Amino acid sequence: MGIFDIFKNGLKKTRGFVTEGLTRISAGLGKFDDDKLDELEALLVQADVGVGATLTIMDSVRQSIRATGDDGTEAVTFEVKKQMLEILGEKKQLHIEDNSLNILLLVGVNGTGKTTTAGKLCLRYKEEGKRVMLAAADTFRAAAIEQLQIWGERTQTPVITQTTGSDPAAVCYDAVHAAIARRTDVLIIDTAGRLHNKQNLMDELSKISKVIAREAPSANISALLVIDATTGQNAVIQAEVFGSTVDLHGIVITKLDGSAKGGVAIAVAHKAKAPILFAGLGESAEDLVDFDPELFVNSLLPNS
Repeated sequence: MGIFDIFKNGLKKTRGFVTEGLTRISAGLGKFDDDKLDELEALLVQADVGVGATLTIMDSVRQSIRATGDDGTEAVTFEVKKQMLEILGEKKQLHIEDNSLNILLLVGVNGTGKTTTAGKLCLRYKEEGKRVMLAAADTFRAAAIEQLQIWGERTQTPVITQTTGSDPAAVCYDAVHAAIARRTDVLIIDTAGRLHNKQNLMDELSKISKVIAREAPSANISALLVIDATTGQNAVIQAEVFGSTVDLHGIVITKLDGSAKGGVAIAVAHKAKAPILFAGLGESAEDLVDFDPELFVNSLLPNS
C-alpha cells in the first residue's frame, strides 16, 4: 500500500463525514451563500478542526468569494484546502543524526499510545539498520513496562527497566549510560502520563530532562508529545499544556483512523508551537508514518 493510500484509508471516517456534509450543504445549485457558509463553518468545527482554525479558514473563504465572485463548490473546497495547508505548514521530519546518540523522549497523558508509539518507532529504526534501545520510564504502571518488554522481545531490542514504582529519572540515568556504553544510535524513552496532579507530572518530566541533558550533553535529544486524535479538542489542550512546560521538538498524533475527528490535526497545528512529525493511521507498525500535510489534506477533503 502506497503512502497516500495509507493516509486515505486511515482518514476514511473523517473524509466520509466531511464529504457527506459538503455534498449536503452544496446540494442544488452547488453554490455557497451566507447560510451555506455558516453550515460549512459548523461542519469544520464538528470535524474537530477547532474554532480558531475554522474561523481562520472561513475568513479566507469569504474573502476569496468577495474577491473572485466564485462561490462554487470547487472554488470553496480549493480555498479550504489552501488554508488548511497554510495552518499545517511545510512537511518536517525527525532528524536522526549519524554517528551520534539520538534520544527520543515520549511524553503525554496516559492512554494516548505512547508505549505503542515507542515500539513502532523502535521497529522503524531497527529496519533502517540503527542500533536501538528502549527505556521504560513509566514506572507507575506495570502494564507499561511489560508492554515495552514485549516490543523489545518482538524486535530483539534491549529494554532498560526497573521495578514498578522506581524513580523514572533513575531509569533514564541507567538507560543513557547503557546506550552510551553500547554505542546505541537511538534511545527511545517511554514516560509516565499521569501522576498525582499536573504539577507532579511536569516536575517529573523536568527532572528527567535535566538528567538526560546532564548525562548525555552531546546527544541529539528530541521530546515528542503523543496525543490521541479521538479525544478531539482535549488533544489541543494537551498540546498547549505540554508545550508550555516541555521543550517539544514535535508531535505524534495517534488513532487518526479511530473516529471522524481527524480534523484535530489542524486544530493542534493552529495552536501548538511544535510541528506534527508522525501520524498514527492504523494498528500495524507500518501505519505510523511521517506526517505529510499535503497528503493529509488531500485525504481529508473530497475530490482531492
